[in-house]
Amino acid sequence: MQHGKFSRTAHSVAIRRAAHQLFDHPKVFDDPLALAIIGSQSAEALRANPEKQRHSIARAFRAFMAVRSRYAEDQLAKAVTAGVQQYAVLGAGLDTFAYRNPHASLRVFEVDHPATQAWKRDRLAAAQIAIPPSVTFVPIDFEHHSLAEGLSSSGFRTDIPAFFSWLGVIPYIARESCMATLACISRMPAGSGVAFDFAVDPKLLNWKQRLALTALSARVAAAGEPFRLFFHPQELAAELTKLGLREIEILDSDDLNARYFTNRSDGLRLTGALGRVAAAWL
Repeated sequence: MQHGKFSRTAHSVAIRRAAHQLFDHPKVFDDPLALAIIGSQSAEALRANPEKQRHSIARAFRAFMAVRSRYAEDQLAKAVTAGVQQYAVLGAGLDTFAYRNPHASLRVFEVDHPATQAWKRDRLAAAQIAIPPSVTFVPIDFEHHSLAEGLSSSGFRTDIPAFFSWLGVIPYIARESCMATLACISRMPAGSGVAFDFAVDPKLLNWKQRLALTALSARVAAAGEPFRLFFHPQELAAELTKLGLREIEILDSDDLNARYFTNRSDGLRLTGALGRVAAAWL
């Protein structure tokens, strides 16, 4: 991300989540605020060009953006059922959960780069989306400040369990920053958990998938947010275990298709193997 500017990839992700609301039925991820948060101009651009959204690449990307959010919120619901009352959305971007939160006892902490957070608050105001008292904004630049530093001054409690989601961030940061954040989460009380996505080590991809990764890498680099971090799933699971996290689940495209995309008449599904979603618990 370029210094002092909001995240371009966060904007692109929000547009894909909004497109999912318009063009895919039934929805894998139902977000009634997705179109409002991107603004009327972006929403009208989506509606004006449905053919673009039917392209196989566009469908595959928005399927992944939709399903990773659905997966994270499914894991959050599991945590709330177990009594968790704190939810930290790391790299929140234009995520809208905090403004449609169905859990009365759940406090939400939106953690993001200060520039992206200021931009989001402008978007919320423009869309007339009210900020409920259960939401706390926590400005953090993950490359220069730790999660613990940011949360310590926000009213977040480290003596009770919490759930964390961390979507669309890990591929863009240094390994040290990633592991420091996961280590911070691992020091939370038992019952805490995290859901996140990550990019797969290119050595595990076939030649077609590597070509797709090369093309995508060029696009995000041109936006000032190059890919920096990739993981081998088994090695990542071992690292999470070392940190004390357990009940580790890592899902690939086949797993996610089986869980979320079966019996669809529109053919929406994940293709390729560039990314994974994961969850782990304490």
